[in-house]
Order: sequence, then C-alpha cells, then structure tokens
Amino acid sequence: MSPLSPAWYLRRLSRMGPQEVGGRTLDAVRRRRWRSGPPHCPPVSGARFTSVLPPGALKAVPPQAVARLVAEADRLMAGHVTYFGVERDDLVEPDWWYDPRTGRHAPWGYAFGLPYRDEELSGDIKQIWELSRHQYLTVLAAAYAVTGDDRYAERVAAHLRSWWAANAPLRGVHWISGIELGVRLVSWVWVRRLLDGWPGAAALFEGNPVARNQIWHHQRWLAAFPSRGSSANNHVIAEAAGQFAAACAFDWFPASGQWRQESLHTLDRQLRANTFLSGLNRELATEYHGLVLELGLAALAEADAADVPVPATVRLVLLRMTDALAAIVDDRLRPPRQGDADDGHGLVVDGPGTDRWGSLLSTGDAVFGRLDWWPPVAVADVRTPLLAALVRPHGKDGVTRPATRPDHFADAGMTLLRGPGGVWVRCDGGPHGFLSIAAHAHADALSVEVRQDGVDVLADPGTYCYHGQPQWRSYFRSTLGHNTLELDGVDQSVSGGPFLWIRHARTRVREAGASRWSAEHDGYGEPVHRRSVELDDAAREVRIVDEVGGPRRAVRLAFHLGPEVTADLTGGQARLRWTRDGEDRSAVLDLPQSLEWRAHRGESAPPLGWYSPGFGRKEPATTLVGTGFTDDGPGFVTVLGFGE
Repeated sequence: MSPLSPAWYLRRLSRMGPQEVGGRTLDAVRRRRWRSGPPHCPPVSGARFTSVLPPGALKAVPPQAVARLVAEADRLMAGHVTYFGVERDDLVEPDWWYDPRTGRHAPWGYAFGLPYRDEELSGDIKQIWELSRHQYLTVLAAAYAVTGDDRYAERVAAHLRSWWAANAPLRGVHWISGIELGVRLVSWVWVRRLLDGWPGAAALFEGNPVARNQIWHHQRWLAAFPSRGSSANNHVIAEAAGQFAAACAFDWFPASGQWRQESLHTLDRQLRANTFLSGLNRELATEYHGLVLELGLAALAEADAADVPVPATVRLVLLRMTDALAAIVDDRLRPPRQGDADDGHGLVVDGPGTDRWGSLLSTGDAVFGRLDWWPPVAVADVRTPLLAALVRPHGKDGVTRPATRPDHFADAGMTLLRGPGGVWVRCDGGPHGFLSIAAHAHADALSVEVRQDGVDVLADPGTYCYHGQPQWRSYFRSTLGHNTLELDGVDQSVSGGPFLWIRHARTRVREAGASRWSAEHDGYGEPVHRRSVELDDAAREVRIVDEVGGPRRAVRLAFHLGPEVTADLTGGQARLRWTRDGEDRSAVLDLPQSLEWRAHRGESAPPLGWYSPGFGRKEPATTLVGTGFTDDGPGFVTVLGFGE
C-alpha cells in the first residue's frame, strides 16, 4: 500500500465528529510528548500470579483434542508455522520484523513515526503482526500443560525473552496498533496460566522485571490510545478485553485497579454498542462476530477467575451472540461468509482442524446452556473445558432466549431461508457496515448466498487481502464481487479507501417470511434496485427476481459459484455439478435470457472469477456475469433448481 494521500486524510476527517477529532488531537500531542519523555514502569514488589486453572480442568480436555494440539506444537517446535497462506520455517529463532510474503523487514524506530502502511518500506504488516500476537505461544504452553513436557515451556520462555529484548516499549511496528497489544496481552495471560506447573514460570513473568515492564507498558499504551469514534469497532473490544485480562491476572501495579475498572466499563459499553439486540455483530462481518465473541468470553473468564463482578449486560450480550451464531450456521456449522474476514482469533489453544464455530458453540453450551433448537455440535476442543473451568454458570432467571430458531434478524437485515436437503439461503438486506466509515463492509446490498449441505453453490467470494494489493482489495469488496446487481459499472456504495466508505447504500427489507424475502436499496439513487428471493420446497428451487425501473442504464448481474462447483454454460442456462461426501450433486441455473452471459474463471486483468477460502489465499472459481441494460427487463428472473 502506498502512503496515504492528503485527499484520503480529508475524506477520513469528514467521517469524524467533533469529539473524535478532539480526542485524536490529544492523542497526537501525547505521542509527541512520549517520544522525548516516555512513561516509566513503577517499581513492583511481591508480585504473584494466582489466576490459575482449577484442579482437574486439564483432565477434561478430550484425547483427540490433545492429539491435535500436540501435533501442532511439534510442528511449531520444528520451526514451521503458516499465516495467511504463507509458510514460515524460521520459527526456531524467529525474526520479529520479517515479512515472509515480500521478504522485507519492517524498519526500526519510534513506533508512531513508522511508515507501516507502506508495503514497499515495511512489508506486509499483517504478516509481521500475526506472529507477534503470540497465539502460537499459547498453543505451545497448552501443549506443556497437557503433557508436562518441559521442551514446550522452554521454547515459550526463550521466545518471550527474545521478543521482549527485540521490542522495547514504543519502539518498532509492534507498538503501533492497539488491537495487537490487546490480543498479545490475552495471549500472555494464558501463557502464564498454562505454564503454571513449570518451575520457571514465576521467574519468566512476575519475577522478571523485563516482563513486568512490558506488561505495564502494554496497559499504559492501551489506557492512553483507545480506538475512538468511527474506529470503535472490533479493535476497541480487543483493546478493552486485553487490558481487562491483564489488569485481572497481572494486578501488580498501582494503576491496576483503575485499569481494571475503566477497561471493564469500556468492554461493557462497547460490547453493547457493537452488537445488535438480536445478537449479531454490527459490523456484519461474520468472522468479527467470532473474534468479538472469543474476546468477550476470554475477558469473562478472567473476571470470574479473579472474582471481579461484571455487569449483567456483559454476560447477556455474549449469550445473545452465542444464540445468534447457533441460529445462522448451516447444516455443517458454517456461518455466512459476509463482510471482511482476516482469520483473526481472540484466544488460540487448539491445533488446526478444530472447527472454530463448533468450538464456540461448545463453549456456549458449557457456559450458557444449549437450547433445544440449536444444531447438534460434536466438537472436541481444548478451549471449551478450559474456559468452562473458569467461567461461572450463567444464571437464567429473567433472561429471555429464542424459543425457536430465528430466521430473520430485523435489526441486522439478515434473513435465512432453509429447505429440505440442507438448502440454506442467506439474503442480505442490512445496513452497510458499522459506524461512519463501515471499515469492514462490502458493497453487497441484496446479495445472496446459497448452499446445499454445506457446499457453496452461490458463494460469497470472501476477502483475500487488506494491504498492499489495492486492485484485489477493491475487487473482493465490490458489488461485482458479490451475488447482486451492478449498475453503470460502479459500486452501490462509494469507497474512500481500503477501510473507508464515504457514501453508504441504504437498504430496506420489504418482506421476510419463512420462504420468501424482498428488499430494496438506494445505492444507485432513484429508482431503487429491488430484489425478491423465494424458496420453493416442493420444486426444490430458489427463484431470484431483480427489478430496476427508470431510464436506461448498463447492468451487470453476477453469480459466483463455489470452488467445488463446475459449470457448463450454454446461452442463458448453466448446469452445475459438484461432489459431497462421495456423492454426485447437480443443479440447473436458469439465467435471465435478456442478458448476455459469460463464464469467468481466475482472471486477473481485471480480477474476476475467484474465491478466497481464507485471508491471504485465493483460488479460481467460476463467476457467471450477465450484461445488458435495465430496459431489457421489466425484471431479471433467475431460477436455481436442485437435482434429485
């Protein structure tokens, strides 16, 4: 990514209110002052760590979860780790500022003066930051906890000492972003907890002035520079959760009580602000729903472990988020692929192959109790028994939970249509993201996802990247990059930068029933784009009708197929085929005959025909695009019929 232009700063400023501008001005003054006179950690004596796991907690971890964990820990011990599709083999003695994707190193210097957004100078900052979230260290520490093998603990200790020595407070790129500091503190708390049986644990943490200095500076930073105003999204949750966790578990400093109180207040307020009453995350980006839920549960565990009372609203929001997650997943426990996704986690103690969403629902069952309509969950993980050992059972008096599985989330504009044979349809009639910049939103109003038995048939292509590749960033969040209709070659909402939208399409749901949904948006002015979706169980088909009145305008209607689906396009009909569990499946997609249809796959100039299974990864997939004009209507009718 190139350095941001003056025009970008003006656009960004235009999305801030007076209070946010004032707060950011004070932040800038403090940053300049800290450059010449940074704060100093006060002396500490008698520090102890008492936030340990209860007896028997580790014995509750299922053997298959232990096996996955130890296998991953051994891979880490051998020096291998994969982030965002890029494998590193230097983890025995890691370079904390190295980006393996570009081969570049981040520069050294005062943190707030570094050009971290410029990939030419600093490399891919996401790659550099990810290792220093130290979530691979929680995996190694968990492996020690379940095996007692000192090798894992010794490697953790060596890497922490290396990191602390290489990243002095306020120096280098790891002191720039509050979310990184917050997640890192959560990791350190769990590392200390999981190493509690190791003889060197106390000398590594509470008995180590370098560790105490790092922990104090992390918390002082977070107290000084909270995410503000239009940036108070998942970042502020991570900051508050990390500070609260550290202030509970590492309560060694004169300011610990104040930090604990203030961060808990922030966490309570921001969990409510970031969550619809229905329980869905307001960013309308499913992976951030998972991140916030994980962080909230981790913070709740610290509160209960330290006997710190929390407002009832904290538990209530986390309960609603858990029920909402149980409601929106498909038959294979896959949630919608909506909005941005960057593979971010709040707490990692499991090996790969553990179902993230099943794990969260398992934890929700253990902490809050499952409802009768929840989907079956049979996930063996490490995290659930550990969190459940710390979190107190949730009192159910006075708490109203859904009696049946919700299909329509009116505040979030999400409607789910479900049919026999595992047919799952998500219809998007919600707001364009959260807050004035809608940082993690996509221009996807009225888009649909369709799955059968967990397979993406009509797919949301995903996210792929944030920094450094602006053409790809623009494509994956564009209107053309979703299963919806584009007019005049432009997006429904207007982008002002990779995490900035300066005009938001407004959407209104007109009808939301068990088998039919209809909505409209004003992103292209008047007249509006209106779409209806109907699921006919008897005919085993999904019928989509798009309508745009008014003067003649150029149309592109896109349908993105999942990577497992092949398509044979003949005129306005595509025959789709895929395999599920060794069984051949098929469908017929009858497309509007008034449009000219072409299949695109793996094209790069410009990008079209791609699917991103995770951050930093993309693979070719078929996209069907119909071109024409609005007066070729009156409506564009698409019918997806599933085979027997």
